[in-house]
Amino acid sequence: MILKMLLDFQAFDKLSDKFFLRLLADMISIAVLIRFVYYPIYKKKDYIFTFAIFNLIIFIITYLLNKVDMSMGAAFGLFAVFSMLRYRTEGISIKDMTYLFIVIALGLINAVTKGTYIELSIINLILILVTLALDGRLIMKTEMSQIVQYENIENIRPENRDKLMADLKARTGLNIHHVSVSRIDFMRDTALLNIYYYE
Repeated sequence: MILKMLLDFQAFDKLSDKFFLRLLADMISIAVLIRFVYYPIYKKKDYIFTFAIFNLIIFIITYLLNKVDMSMGAAFGLFAVFSMLRYRTEGISIKDMTYLFIVIALGLINAVTKGTYIELSIINLILILVTLALDGRLIMKTEMSQIVQYENIENIRPENRDKLMADLKARTGLNIHHVSVSRIDFMRDTALLNIYYYE
């Protein structure tokens, strides 16, 4: 059946004007999202392939299912199923899962949106710009945290807070703005501290 469809020139001609323009819009959106938003922030190449392929698979499946009069509700049902997928071999961080959710959403939107190509481009641009604004440190700083084992237990007293902050900043080289004590081990004279700093 697929071979017959490929050999049917009229079917291919119908596919070429709509399918390839939507695919182009989708690929441009994903390239911009990955290259200019995700990669500059996280410097990780591990998930670039995953994001691109997930997006392409969602786009093709949704577009083909849409050809058989699939409703928008059914499309979002498919979207929900794919968005719940996770890898068993490796844990994915919340941020990476969010980006996976975004690339799935872009594939879905580009495949089933009934609007014009200008409207489609505006929707893609809005998603990319909002992601950049929220995750790209344009609106707020990204706060990071770490747990450290600290042996100078005298400095965890409230009256020695300034000494504790100065000592931690000198040792870690991080611009720490807040410290909380997680656990104290009086047998070993150590404490587990949560340090918070802006990247």
